[in-house]
Amino acid sequence: MAGSKYKIKTVVLRPILDYNEAEQIVENRKTSLFRSMLQKPKKAEVHVHSIKLSYEAFLILSGKYNADFYRKTVHSISVDPNVREIIIGDDVFPITKGNGVLGKLNTKIKKSTGRKNQVDLELEEHVYIDDEQEIAFDHHGKEIKMPYKMSSRLIESYPRRTLEKTKNNVKKPEITYDAAVTRLTSKLKKSVSIGKRNLQEKITINEIIELYVPIYEARLIGPKKNVRLIRIDSIRKKVL
Repeated sequence: MAGSKYKIKTVVLRPILDYNEAEQIVENRKTSLFRSMLQKPKKAEVHVHSIKLSYEAFLILSGKYNADFYRKTVHSISVDPNVREIIIGDDVFPITKGNGVLGKLNTKIKKSTGRKNQVDLELEEHVYIDDEQEIAFDHHGKEIKMPYKMSSRLIESYPRRTLEKTKNNVKKPEITYDAAVTRLTSKLKKSVSIGKRNLQEKITINEIIELYVPIYEARLIGPKKNVRLIRIDSIRKKVL
C-alpha cells in the first residue's frame, strides 16, 4: 500500500459458495430470525430485501524478535541432607541451615519430601532470544485463530481488480496497522522476564497480510417491518 511504513500484502479469497446457494440458505433460515415467544412467522411474512456479497478484511502479522540480555533467576537442585557444600566449576559453596551467603551465589536450603533437601541457587543468566511469531485479527480488531487456509485455489489472481469491482462493499480493517503491530510486539516480548539488564533487542515486522474474505449479507424485512440481517461466510459456508 502506497505511503505505508509497513510491507502490506493484499490477498482476496474467492467465494466457494455461489449466490444461488447463499439465497437458499437465507430462504431456509429467514423465519428463525423473527422468532418470538417460541413462534416463528410464516415464510410469506418475511421478505428478502437484498443479498449482497461484501469483502471483509482480516489482518495477519508476522514478526521476529531478537534479544540479548542478563537476568536474575533462581535454579533449584536436590541434594542429600548430609551435603555440606556444592562445587560448581572451580568454586565451592558451603550450604548452611537457613540462609547463607558465600562467594557469588546465595543458597537457601528448604526441606522437601522424601530424603532430599531442595537448594535454591540465586544467580544471573546471560540470555539470547531468537523468536518468530504470528498474530491474526478479525475485521473488528479482535485477536483470533485464523480459520482460513490460503491455498492457491482460493486466492484471486488479481486482488485489487476484484476489490475495485466491489469497492462499495469492501470493509477495511477497523484496527490500525500501528495498533496491530503493538499487539504483535507485546506478544513477542512476553518471553523477556523482569529483572533484566544490558538489554539489546531488535524487532522486525516481516509482513502484514490484509486478507479479504467474501461474506454474503442478506437484509430481511419481517412482520411489523422489523429488519434482520443474515451473514454467511462464503468460504466456510457458515452462517455467522
